[in-house]
Amino acid sequence: MPARNPNATFPEHDVTTSFSFPKQEETVLEYWKDIDAFQESIRQSEGRPQYSFYDGPPFATGLPHHGHILMGTVKDIVTRFAHSNGFYVERRFGWDTHGLPVEHEIDKKLGITSKADVMAMGIDKYNAECRSIVMRYSSEWRRTVERLGRWIDFDNDYKTLNTSFMESVWWVFGQLWKKDLVYRGLKVMPYTTGCTTPLSNFEAGQAYKDVQDPAVTVAFTLLSDPSVSLLAWTTTPWTLPSNLALCVHPELTYVKIHDKERDAKFILCEKLLSTLYKDAAKAKKEKKYEVLETYKGTDLVGLKYEPLFPYFKEKVRDSPYLASPPSEPPAHSLASPKYADRAFRVIADTYVTDTSGTGIVHQAPAFGDDDHRISVREGIVGKEEMPPCPIDEKGVYTDEVSDFKGQYVKDADKNIIKHLKATGQIIVATTLTHSYPFCWRSGTPLIYRAIPVWFVRVQGHQDDLVSNNQNTRWVPASVGENRFQNWLENARDWNISRNRYWGTPLPLWASDDYEEVRRLSHPLRFRLISDAYCFPPAQIVCISSIAELEELSGVTGLTDLHRDKIDHITIPSKKGKGDLKRVEEVFDCWFESGSMPYAQVHYPFENKEKFEKSFPADFISEAMDQTRGWFYTLLVLSTHLFGTAPWKNLIVCGHVLAADGKKMSKSLKNYPDPNLIVDRYGADALRLFLINSPVVRGDSLRFKEEGVKDVVSHVLLPLLNSYRFFLGQAALLKKEQGVDFKYDPKSLGSTNVMDRWILARCQSLIQLVKTEMEAYRLYTVVAQMLNLIDELTNWYIRFNRRRLKGENGLEDTTHALNTLFETLFTLVRTLSAFTPFLTENIYQGLRPFFPDDVSGLGVGDDVRSLHFLPFPHVRQEYFDPVIERQVSRLQAVIELGRTIRERMVVPLK
Repeated sequence: MPARNPNATFPEHDVTTSFSFPKQEETVLEYWKDIDAFQESIRQSEGRPQYSFYDGPPFATGLPHHGHILMGTVKDIVTRFAHSNGFYVERRFGWDTHGLPVEHEIDKKLGITSKADVMAMGIDKYNAECRSIVMRYSSEWRRTVERLGRWIDFDNDYKTLNTSFMESVWWVFGQLWKKDLVYRGLKVMPYTTGCTTPLSNFEAGQAYKDVQDPAVTVAFTLLSDPSVSLLAWTTTPWTLPSNLALCVHPELTYVKIHDKERDAKFILCEKLLSTLYKDAAKAKKEKKYEVLETYKGTDLVGLKYEPLFPYFKEKVRDSPYLASPPSEPPAHSLASPKYADRAFRVIADTYVTDTSGTGIVHQAPAFGDDDHRISVREGIVGKEEMPPCPIDEKGVYTDEVSDFKGQYVKDADKNIIKHLKATGQIIVATTLTHSYPFCWRSGTPLIYRAIPVWFVRVQGHQDDLVSNNQNTRWVPASVGENRFQNWLENARDWNISRNRYWGTPLPLWASDDYEEVRRLSHPLRFRLISDAYCFPPAQIVCISSIAELEELSGVTGLTDLHRDKIDHITIPSKKGKGDLKRVEEVFDCWFESGSMPYAQVHYPFENKEKFEKSFPADFISEAMDQTRGWFYTLLVLSTHLFGTAPWKNLIVCGHVLAADGKKMSKSLKNYPDPNLIVDRYGADALRLFLINSPVVRGDSLRFKEEGVKDVVSHVLLPLLNSYRFFLGQAALLKKEQGVDFKYDPKSLGSTNVMDRWILARCQSLIQLVKTEMEAYRLYTVVAQMLNLIDELTNWYIRFNRRRLKGENGLEDTTHALNTLFETLFTLVRTLSAFTPFLTENIYQGLRPFFPDDVSGLGVGDDVRSLHFLPFPHVRQEYFDPVIERQVSRLQAVIELGRTIRERMVVPLK
């Protein structure tokens, strides 16, 4: 937007009227618009060394909250500081426009609950609905961000739905494909029934809640001796219909007991008899049970038992999930196709514990990661085989489970328990309160289910991730060294595909049998995809650009890469097997946001030199939850693509909570509207409150409106009053002496101790701010700035009031005013990134006191805005550590005297 009035003047400050911080900030905003301040500052910095910054993209489907404001403030402070220290800083806003947050809104609006609903509607219409809301609150975002004083470019923003962005995402994926870092595998993944798609493991950790679940001990009857039952304990009764095995620990001690009250024989872990008897020792003393035999876990391996339910007893193994069955069965699977012959037996693994339950864990390979791993190892299911998974995409039982068909799995718990009680197989039924994962978008409880998905390899590359991360700076360092590094060391392969519609489509075209593949960037070369979890070896065409798709398909003029625009496109088979069709999945939106360093500039199709000059980013910042989100995906992709971390410096903040310590909730209305806070106290107060809080150290902050109010009364008002006092004394000098005060930086050689002291304190502040900001320690800076404000208002001005009023003659008054001006000028320049409004307001009032020739001020040629000025340089001639120590001792003596007066109740006057 061009300047409305580049020669605009700022309204003169009237010391006789009350000062409304919010209204005065709006005056500053109008002035900035008049002179196009932000874009003008960018233009003025062209040609300087580049400082690169990546802005993590938020969704515009919701309004900005205090967490967004916190992170926006941190980013604004750091980038303003970089600009004022001689760098060119491009600041582009970005938008996350794809994925579950958008689709879930549309599903709620249209009552969509399944894939069939979307297909009936048509993906084109569904995506049109999604597109219609992705920027729903963009104008509100812009208004809020600009009102808070953040300088960032909305007109040159990036959006993940842009075709250029999506094409670069294809390129990123293609590079990983080329390096054999992508595979399709059957794994047990977190799955959201509310959004009908698998999630990545890090997404599953984003929303835990304490819930009460059933905890039941179930009896499995031994085939060899029907009078004896193996006892297994579970908190997911809904998985029992899919049971295929029971797992013990090979080294734990197990006992067969005779329960006299039930007149039944049970086998369970010796240490866990308390699961049956609240006080096992007392029960033994009272002879409620008798130990008949003792075993090691290995002694139980191979025992067969009667299935709880008949659904899969006679079931024949399924076909491989990726293609038609191979002509010969894999060597690792058992010869018999029936589960009755290879399942329903005891197996062993060390993951079983003796801390809770019975020491015997029921195995449902479709619904547990360990269950699946062990069942594959033991030959109960094959690596390529879909284990019994009798639920649909919404988590509802299918016809395979006839007794509970049509029931949502979590709702079916009570009916399954009722059924097993009727058959006498529920031995103990209680409840357990525990922390359980929920879908971060739909709010529904997650389940774990086996599903074929696409992965980016992470396991085996953890050392590279850790090493690259260690070459970056984290603030606070402990988060990067502990929390994030621990996550990296234990990272698992990343599920990047979603069975959804509104997102960047996976650029993979395959034949119906998944056989034909073209290797990216090698038009005539083919390769196999094979993995421990991937069968049969498959070949798939991977497309890395629009041009490549047009070349292979013969379709031209592509301008949109969404599913409804490309799913119909086919690629002729090189093997005469008909046409290749695109696989259905779209990318996880985290893959898109992790690709933003490249996709925001359409790399490598455009801006190659620009990207290479700005990568890695000098700075990024987000909240703590991004250690398992954006920070992680950025690092994985950058490590795989370029072998380096994508950032040099990273500030991670804690979370802003409601005053009661709970998560801020719109429905609970437990926090004040950020816009109302700004309307009451101004943006500067809110910014300073957030930055001068534990949240910038990575801790949580309980947001209290009183804290913002205190910033106004204890920080902003004292600074304003110091400035107004200066204006008043300059006016008094004009009135009584007829002298127009002009700031003279060369006349600061006062011999007055207090003048020398406050000037020395200014230099110390400049040096400290520069040092700490270059180390990204924002939390140490604000306190020192506030100290100088306090020293100016409560010490310098109070001690020098008579001098400033002219009682010691013109020369001394001029020295004092010059010193006061220099201190205010230093404060507004060092504070400008933190409180951009008040400092601009004060600066505009100081400008008339500049000398006619400003070349000696070190402020540059354009002084229309404080934010055009460079950060102040330390003036070594004013450093005086001796004076600082002496006045510090004086202050200590005075404070001690005040304390004694208060204790003795002696008035100050």
